[in-house]
Amino acid sequence: MQRRTLFKGVGAAGASALAPSGLVHPSGFRPLHDAMAARVAKGELVGVVYAVARGNQVHIDSVGTLTLGGGAPMRRDTPFRIASLTKPIIATATMMLVEDGRLRLDEPVDRLLPELAGRRVLTRIDGPLDETVPAARPITVEDLLTLRMGHGMIFEPEFQPRYPVVTEAERLQLVMGAPDPRTSLRPDEWIRRFGTLPLMDHPGRRWRYNSGLLVLGVLIARASGRPLEDFLRRRLFGPLGMSHTGFTLARADASRLPGLYAANPQTGGLELQPGSAPDEWTRPPAFPSGASGLASTIDDYLAFSRMLLNRGVQHGRRLLSAESVRRLTTNHLTPQQRAGAGQFPLTGRGWGYGMAVSVEADQISAPGRYGWFGGYGTTWYNDPNRELTAIALTQTIDFNFNGGSEEFERLAAAAVAHG
Repeated sequence: MQRRTLFKGVGAAGASALAPSGLVHPSGFRPLHDAMAARVAKGELVGVVYAVARGNQVHIDSVGTLTLGGGAPMRRDTPFRIASLTKPIIATATMMLVEDGRLRLDEPVDRLLPELAGRRVLTRIDGPLDETVPAARPITVEDLLTLRMGHGMIFEPEFQPRYPVVTEAERLQLVMGAPDPRTSLRPDEWIRRFGTLPLMDHPGRRWRYNSGLLVLGVLIARASGRPLEDFLRRRLFGPLGMSHTGFTLARADASRLPGLYAANPQTGGLELQPGSAPDEWTRPPAFPSGASGLASTIDDYLAFSRMLLNRGVQHGRRLLSAESVRRLTTNHLTPQQRAGAGQFPLTGRGWGYGMAVSVEADQISAPGRYGWFGGYGTTWYNDPNRELTAIALTQTIDFNFNGGSEEFERLAAAAVAHG
């Protein structure tokens, strides 16, 4: 099942008028549609909803179904667990608080997160938790945004024995990596327990994935004086018309969440995974994860994306300064820090605030393309060089690891290359 549309003058809530082909040509999307449909036919993908936008032209397509083997088709309004596509939204919210004067990029987080004051750092990453030295300096707000706070996920393959700092985080039920199962801890207790861990590196020295955005979710709530979801709805989701995005969903939306699938390592066949159930999304989570906790739809995420591409303006209203957007979408890592990040997950890219930034020309664009992906099979990028936005939402985890997201990004760019 598929559905293709081309709209002109698309607003946050959808299309205002059907239009003939312009900068984006429907015929140019046949290779992209066929490629996604082929992945569904081969059993590599259950279903996908994607959008490609350039200027005021938008192409949206849906392929496949909500569940493996048939059932209801993917639709334009299908909600998805967007996992780490949460990160750019949280980084944007942080910059709003910076503009409000409630936060400063260079200030230590100790003022609002006293649990993280007086940090100590492991003398070696695989060492005992009590073999530490004082941190060279405090953690700053910018350290959280750039994921250089001194703590994060370890991607070295098959490290044995398990590092004590990793096993202790698991014992504390902090859920530092995958979104599910969710932690049962509320933000104040989560940050208290996290504050008992030593850092892996001195703040500012090394890029390590994920932890900084988890901490930012707590920081935003304290800086704004509101629960995280409440602040996001007031400052971002409401103004952008993102009525189907949140840490919680209306029951009707939650009931249409797709199944979560991943390939069986032995057989290669897709199998249903024990991710968050639809009913869980009708209740506020104990800990709203700033790293991976949101659900959204293609039109909602497109509204957010285009606001960034328009340098902070949406529908003639400025939500964020052009300078804040520049900082969000500019690489802040040194060459040494990029090299130290390893091949996954940056794969040679740099990092802005809450998102990756290309620093070299490739088959898609010149340097400056920015975006990120979510571990549940979602991907997004903006290319300011072409005024291009491309978003693909799936719930097939392997989409980001079997070449699916790369194929989508390449074919999306090719479809508008002649526009």
